[in-house]
Amino acid sequence: MNKRPHIPVLLNEVIQSLHIKKGGIYVDGTFGAGGYTQAILDAEPTVRVIAIDRDETAIAAGQDLVKKYAPRLTLLNGQFGDMEKLVSEQVDGVVLDIGVSSMQIDRPERGFSFQKDGPLDMRMGQSGQTAADIVNSFDEEQLADIIYQYGEERFSRKIAKAITQARQIKPFETTMELANVIHKVMPHKAGDIDSATRTFQALRIFVNDELGELERGLKGAEKILKNDGILSVVTFHSLEDRIVKNFLQNATAPNQHINKYKPTTEQQNTPFKLAFKKPLSASEDEIKKNPRSRSAHLRSAIRQRQVK
Repeated sequence: MNKRPHIPVLLNEVIQSLHIKKGGIYVDGTFGAGGYTQAILDAEPTVRVIAIDRDETAIAAGQDLVKKYAPRLTLLNGQFGDMEKLVSEQVDGVVLDIGVSSMQIDRPERGFSFQKDGPLDMRMGQSGQTAADIVNSFDEEQLADIIYQYGEERFSRKIAKAITQARQIKPFETTMELANVIHKVMPHKAGDIDSATRTFQALRIFVNDELGELERGLKGAEKILKNDGILSVVTFHSLEDRIVKNFLQNATAPNQHINKYKPTTEQQNTPFKLAFKKPLSASEDEIKKNPRSRSAHLRSAIRQRQVK
């Protein structure tokens, strides 16, 4: 198995954006290998981190960090979309690194990648439908819609047709079986991404309800952040980034409803203000060291003091 270490993307930028304070409480909603969590704990010896991950293997692997930083690290098995329920106190910062981790991609048995053959699973947690369940049971139109909506794949209907035809001969069980079917109808062109990439992305997002989870997580962060608390989110593709961008645009836009009986200060009251107008991207140096960072964007906002 590939033992390539997980490298946190935009780590320095994320830590700087959080403006870590003495005695602060921070939520790492996507713990993974604990890169952001460790950096937060190392930045200030008096802070606490509440880290969340839906992947039980990540929770098990993180127990050494729990011991190392005891009692400052609390590690919770759950979904960051439920952070309002999981976190019972107001916090100074929330960081989210959206999408699949390199640890999950590098383990063939998790079924996220077609670089090595493995069961067609793709679940970040241990429950719910697998990718195999989806491709073997959904009708052609449903598959085409999933591949188009979540993979932004122009040839979604062509791929969906090929999948439904192939499964009549033999149900899909492995990642390579699915990739090979896609490759037959969508030959790889030199210089382009692999023709199976967008379909695999679409299935992964659908299986894990990643976009719904992100929407719930953003709303949860708004609820648990203290006044002047920081929300920092790293995204890796346009679907994720669009959700974060739209959320922050709505959360920072002045209330346009005019009421002559209320003072102007209430009409201008907004949940957040942007920490910086444009998203931050990885430097050329970081991209060379960690190609995964090429598409990453960091958006950050500050929780506003609400006018009563």
